[in-house]
Amino acid sequence: MQAMADLRVMLDSLAKEDGVFSRVERGDVGSVEEHVYGLVLDAQEAWASYAIEGTPGPSSPADIGCALKAIGRHEAVAVMAYLSSGDLVFPGRPRRDREHALRAAERVARLLGWNSMWWTNIEPSDTGHRWNPVSRFSFDGVVAGVGSGVVLALLQVGED
Repeated sequence: MQAMADLRVMLDSLAKEDGVFSRVERGDVGSVEEHVYGLVLDAQEAWASYAIEGTPGPSSPADIGCALKAIGRHEAVAVMAYLSSGDLVFPGRPRRDREHALRAAERVARLLGWNSMWWTNIEPSDTGHRWNPVSRFSFDGVVAGVGSGVVLALLQVGED
């Protein structure tokens, strides 16, 4: 499926910075929590040396589900761009070109489809963000979407 290949390219583009991870697979609404949980475990493995010993993390997809809230497509684009270009640890410090991240996030939303559904664990703002943790890192933010038989997620983790 060409759309899924294009989604992988765009998500990889959004996840170019250190500490940003992405995943695209076939799936539906019922697989979002499991999909995000798998991405969190991948990030925790890749960043194991940064995690503080003994810090609790999610122990199941249900834990992820408790942290996620439904958002609209426009907000999902903003969160994707924020996770790709912003820094959760040092708000206001850009990590990469915001305009590129915004264009890529808009393309992801178009590829996933107009009827796509979206979730996040954060509420970003210019002065920082509030979040419900999904990982064992001090900072994390995730956005997940599902549409057209595809589920995807973008995750940023960080330590100070």
